[in-house]
Formats: sequence, C-alpha cells, structure tokens
Amino acid sequence: ACLPGGQLDRRVGRGGLNMPPRIPVTEAQIDRVVSQFYARVRAHPALGPVFAAHVTDWAPHEEKIGRFWRNALLLQRCYDGNPMQAHMTAGNVKSAHFPVWLSLFDAVLDQELPPPLAQAWSALAHRIGRGLSYGLPQESGNTPMPYLGENWTKKPPVTARHSK
Repeated sequence: ACLPGGQLDRRVGRGGLNMPPRIPVTEAQIDRVVSQFYARVRAHPALGPVFAAHVTDWAPHEEKIGRFWRNALLLQRCYDGNPMQAHMTAGNVKSAHFPVWLSLFDAVLDQELPPPLAQAWSALAHRIGRGLSYGLPQESGNTPMPYLGENWTKKPPVTARHSK
C-alpha cells in the first residue's frame, strides 16, 4: 500500500511475497534521471513546446513520472495513471516525438547510471515508447500498424471455383 506522498512501505506482490526490483536502481537514481530528463525536455526546441502546452507546474509532474518509474522498475504500486490515454488525449503528441524523447532519455541514463543499469532501463523505456507510439498519430495522421510480416500482408490467392 502507498503511504502519503506516494511512498510505498514495502514491495509486496501476490500472496504477500516481497518482489525483487525489475531493475535494481535506487529511488534517488530514479529522481535524478527524471529531473535531468525534464530539464533537457524543457530546453529542447521540439519537445519543450509539446510539454509546455500541458505542464505548468513541473514538480508534481516529475513526482508523478517518478512514481511511474518506481512502479515499472522497483515494482512499487504507487502509480495509477494511464500513460496511453494521457498521450493520446494531449492532442499534440505524435509518434515522431518518441525517437527524440528516447534519445534525450538515453543520454540522461548514460550520464546518471552505471552502464548495466542504464542499458536495462533504456531497453524498458524503448519498449514502453514503442507501445505508446503505436497508439499515436503519425505525421500523416494515420494510426500506425506494426509490420507483421509478409504472410500477414499478402492477400491469399483467389482460386477458381467450378460449378457443376
């Protein structure tokens, strides 16, 4: 259960068992990564205006995203948001923003964490980013369809039917 301020008293999974973290970072490392990332976002010419349209008070936003990462990395259950819905309803978030977002995020991870932790967190962030970007408009305005392979995209051959 979460305590006031979004803190978790201990990681407890199903059946009351303590759950090891998915990636063994500390809460302080999460806070530093989130803070450094958003400092770069605010200064970025493309991402800065996208975020500025929605975030006026950065401290609560960074705290919320810190809870998201505590949930994803440390398996704490203090985040109850819906990132897909938030990004879809924003209106100005496009799938083309995610490569830029991930590039900034990777740079911060590389700066703030030892390489094994940075690489593991980056891999998770890229999976999350891919999932979020699939639900957002492309530059053409179309919703993307992931490529499923040739067998899924070819129409089956039409066979002639013989009437008797």
